[in-house]
Amino acid sequence: MSEAHTPPDPFAMFKQFFKPMEGMQAFMPPMTEEECARKIAELRTVEQWLAMQVGMLQMSIKALELQQASLAALKPRDKPKAGDEPSA
Repeated sequence: MSEAHTPPDPFAMFKQFFKPMEGMQAFMPPMTEEECARKIAELRTVEQWLAMQVGMLQMSIKALELQQASLAALKPRDKPKAGDEPSA
């Protein structure tokens, strides 16, 4: 019990990961031309998928707005109260 317990450094793994890349740009490992082309193609595929998902989300929102407007239009109006009736 003579030694004080020090918690491990939570960032040690990140420090070790970035140590070889100190002179290089972070998060950009060296790539060949083929790797870059493959990565670009993958990212474009993801971009197209996300764009399709956004389009479907917008369609869902529009459909719900139309349904809400239809329900509001078909909702019966409140009947006037006995004291609010116009005189003939």
